[in-house]
Amino acid sequence: MTTATAVFDPQLPGGESAVAASARQVTKAYGSGETKVTALDAVDVDIQRGRFTAIMGPSGSGKSTLMHCLAGLDTVTAGRIWIGDTEITGLKDKQLTRLRRDKIGFIFQAFNLLPTLNALENITLPMDIAGRKPDQAWLDQVVETVGLAGRLKHRPTQLSGGQQQRVAVARALAARPEIIFGDEPTGNLDSRAGAEVLTFLRRSVDELGQTIVMVTHDPVAAGYADRVLFLADGVIVDEMHAPTADSVLERMRRFDGKRTS
Repeated sequence: MTTATAVFDPQLPGGESAVAASARQVTKAYGSGETKVTALDAVDVDIQRGRFTAIMGPSGSGKSTLMHCLAGLDTVTAGRIWIGDTEITGLKDKQLTRLRRDKIGFIFQAFNLLPTLNALENITLPMDIAGRKPDQAWLDQVVETVGLAGRLKHRPTQLSGGQQQRVAVARALAARPEIIFGDEPTGNLDSRAGAEVLTFLRRSVDELGQTIVMVTHDPVAAGYADRVLFLADGVIVDEMHAPTADSVLERMRRFDGKRTS
């Protein structure tokens, strides 16, 4: 096995950066001395704009830690991280909060919908809090993409789990963030609902030009991505382009075999 290294053009046509997020020599350690645990060990990675990236690895590999650091949800022990052209390492709390609000979308296992609001109100809530009016044309396109046009007046209790997660996806898309991070976004869904959500994530990349980074343990979910990063012991050990569920599963089996041999 060889470790692949992706090399991206620094700019897209029109001068826009081709890299939505990047990390250089990022280390995250917990504790000190004999109790020190290194969750990330000098990680270098670029996340290409307009692509769907999945992050995989066994429990304790550092995959969620990497996503949390890239998203500005956790601090790093050493190294530097950028969202677009903005370095987020070292930003003050208010600056980081503003950046997360304006440039980053989040989708997690828990839908995090407010039960007293209907679907549309949940979708626009972050913009309402920020005092921003949604771009109606874009909002209509997002709602159409995730298939919620007929459910906007329904409250979360009137929606299935898959529909609630689609509301969460639309909420992340509606503010037009530079990048969306998903932490096991289909982890609480059955296979059919999970496939629906993954299909909508895939469409948001293909049709809306969104950038998505998703942590998952599921080879089927990873098969929807353009690229899969494999972590082990806090290090990116491999990557795969144009993955399928079968190819990811086979890679994970080989990976697990080496760990247990």
